[in-house]
Amino acid sequence: MIGLTHYLGVAAALFVIGIFGIFVNRKNVIVIMMSIELMLLAVNINLVAFSAYLNDLVGQVFAMFILTVAAAEAAIGLAILVVFFRARGTIEVEDVNVMKG
Repeated sequence: MIGLTHYLGVAAALFVIGIFGIFVNRKNVIVIMMSIELMLLAVNINLVAFSAYLNDLVGQVFAMFILTVAAAEAAIGLAILVVFFRARGTIEVEDVNVMKG
């Protein structure tokens, strides 16, 4: 039977992979955004697992809010990247630092 510890283990693994993806690959903005999405997915798994374990729906409601925010973040982030790519011709992180002003 799959218990709470299994879900927490999978969530911890996803979170570590997300952190590892951010720290190892600092050149590609799309990989960084995918790593952030993995970390949000790990948080959602924790919320749903604890919600089911405690027989409370609050964690599942928060998970739906996090999914909504993650979808909006991905859409807005990709739109910004497309506009930046059209203007500069690249989306490398070092070139994004030029936008500071």
